[in-house]
Amino acid sequence: MMNKWIDLTRGKQVEILEYYHALEDVDKKNVFQECARLRQSLWREKLGFKPVLYKGKLRGSRLDMPDIHDTLSNFLTETIGDLVREELTSNSKGLIDKERLLTNLLSSQPLCFNLFGELTDDLELATKVLSDLTKGRISEVQEIKFEYSPGREDPKYTDDKTAFDVYVVYSTSTGQRGFAGIEVKYHENPNDANGEQGYYDNHKDRYECIADQMNCFRPEKLTYIRGKPIQQFWRDHLLVGAHKIENQFDDAFFAVLYPKDNEACEKAVRSYRECLSSGESFQVWKLECFVEQLRHYSSADWIENFKSRYLDFEVLNRLVKDDSQEE
Repeated sequence: MMNKWIDLTRGKQVEILEYYHALEDVDKKNVFQECARLRQSLWREKLGFKPVLYKGKLRGSRLDMPDIHDTLSNFLTETIGDLVREELTSNSKGLIDKERLLTNLLSSQPLCFNLFGELTDDLELATKVLSDLTKGRISEVQEIKFEYSPGREDPKYTDDKTAFDVYVVYSTSTGQRGFAGIEVKYHENPNDANGEQGYYDNHKDRYECIADQMNCFRPEKLTYIRGKPIQQFWRDHLLVGAHKIENQFDDAFFAVLYPKDNEACEKAVRSYRECLSSGESFQVWKLECFVEQLRHYSSADWIENFKSRYLDFEVLNRLVKDDSQEE
């Protein structure tokens, strides 16, 4: 994918990253994070925007904070932009980080809207894709929501602030009610979850109670599962279990969606699987596969634009080639 980038000397990599304002110390041990940040900086340049001063430094993967009524440049279509405005207007409890959503090109939060936003108005396409990904488990998608929890800090559920990035309500082939809670990652490293969402540090007895009811976790792994890098997955999974029980759904599962080259996510998912005695309520989807399923059923421009923005790392190879020719 990024073979020419990897073959560069570190000095040349740093030179290119600095030129596009994409050099960050936090990325230096993670090739995918570094390349994803550079990719988003190149996308910003394609849009014609300048890098933004953020926390004392020019950042290539940032946009200026827009007025909510202005064009929302972090989103691929007007439909998605309108959906974001609606979400922010109705988000009276401030559950969505407005600045991150509107200005951070690299964040998975705007990616969720860019991937699922058009599907909220095209449930038929959503059904086709998710039915394929779940091998028919999902028969009909009925609703898609963002940053959703059935009850944040509600003791009936996980009694904390956990929420699903994307929430899909569906029916099964036999007409049963089901839902999927989806955790979406792009450049993020699960090892960094505590730094972004500090509430994951606070363990509650309620978690063990839900885990016992779900009966899908290996008892000897319950201490390990509480720590990095998989504790966020566990909290989401527990919320699925509590929501299914409390609201009497017939079917439910937790899914993690991420790019295939995000090795930190891949490693975390492998570790998480080892903690499960049953995988019935846990699924793993690769972002590339999701997009290819969309392309299989639709030729909509937004799908190609999504793929170009988030998954076209060949542009980095072309960038390296152009740079070497100049020399």
